[in-house]
Amino acid sequence: MSLEKVKDIKSAEILTIGTEILLGDIVDTNSAWISGRLADLGVSIFRHTTVGDNPKRIVNAMREAASRADLVITTGGLGPTSDDLTNECLAELAGVRMVEYPEARRHIDEKFRKFGRKPSPSNYKQALLPEGTEMIPNPLGTAPGALLAAEGAVFATLPGVPSEMKGMFEDTLAPFVRERSDGVIVSRTLWFIGIGESALAERVQEFLDADDPTVAPLAGQGKVRLRITTRKKSREAALATIEPVEREILSRLGENFFGYDNETMESAVARLLTERGLTLALAESCTGGLIAKRLTDLPGSSAFLVEGLVTYSNRSKERLLGVRHETLLAHGAVSAETAREMAEGARRGAETDFGLSVTGVAGPGGGTQEKPVGLVWVGLSDADGTQAKKLDLSAWARSREAIRERTANLALDYLRQRVEGSA
Repeated sequence: MSLEKVKDIKSAEILTIGTEILLGDIVDTNSAWISGRLADLGVSIFRHTTVGDNPKRIVNAMREAASRADLVITTGGLGPTSDDLTNECLAELAGVRMVEYPEARRHIDEKFRKFGRKPSPSNYKQALLPEGTEMIPNPLGTAPGALLAAEGAVFATLPGVPSEMKGMFEDTLAPFVRERSDGVIVSRTLWFIGIGESALAERVQEFLDADDPTVAPLAGQGKVRLRITTRKKSREAALATIEPVEREILSRLGENFFGYDNETMESAVARLLTERGLTLALAESCTGGLIAKRLTDLPGSSAFLVEGLVTYSNRSKERLLGVRHETLLAHGAVSAETAREMAEGARRGAETDFGLSVTGVAGPGGGTQEKPVGLVWVGLSDADGTQAKKLDLSAWARSREAIRERTANLALDYLRQRVEGSA
């Protein structure tokens, strides 16, 4: 089958190649990016597969992927060393020989000339491609990719370096796929907090069972997302299918909803504070500055975040926040009383609209029967007064990280609800 005869691409698989991925030395971010772009182009993703630098296994993985998908995209294995085998394996699968492409050799020479160096013989290995290949140029690197029909599917070999891979995908592969894909895949993600995955699923079960649009839940660190997805001829038609389902879901779960798509809890809070011209000060104990870190990761956070204090010891709570010594003696650091005084002290000291505090037992040690690991108090102070909310995160007592992440999410949501109510 020649590339000219390929008229329809509806499904794809992604094959990442490299023993270093299997060993955990590097994390495969390429597959997630490619999947998102293919969805934009209306192509369904069937599988992600990773295989090590073994020629027999690579060929078998290629053959299996081709039996299921119209398009197989590989990343990795295009370098100049002996363990870079992707194009050689594709040639074996297609039953063709490897040949040197003069334009690929010239590209390697030009790249090395710009580096002020001369290519070694091994570098010219990257100019060898399966015979009959349509070369995928690589403006940023020396390794071109191959576009070749084999085993009833189209193969596209791309480098493992993300910047090179993305450029080659956009310049060559995306136009090729776009011409052969009929329709688009559109997804909308709804984010919820304060409700567990199973409880949420029970309230929208009929949508989870439906075929079009599909609705899928995914939970993590105190948040749940519902992804609504459909494939249609146009984006307008897809949205017309998604929107009635979205409205009905929000009518049932609106009190737990906080954002769409790529919105995070911190970006939702940042948006509200910025839109309303409100300011915030933080006092963190068990989270150790995690909330401040997540907020300051956002560009423009200086518009609303005035100050963040990590008051880990009792002495620092007294000295920096004005928490009374008597409060700590009577109630302890992990208490509603201390959380309230921390929030008040943060707000008072920074002269902000809101003061948010967290104090708790993050574990895995340090808990008692009265105050077990996972007990957290969140304090929130504004012009209308100061409140404290108790969080029971004992179900995650074995994971300090999980308790800290969930605390940050739930504390930010506590603030979000108060800000929304301040309008």
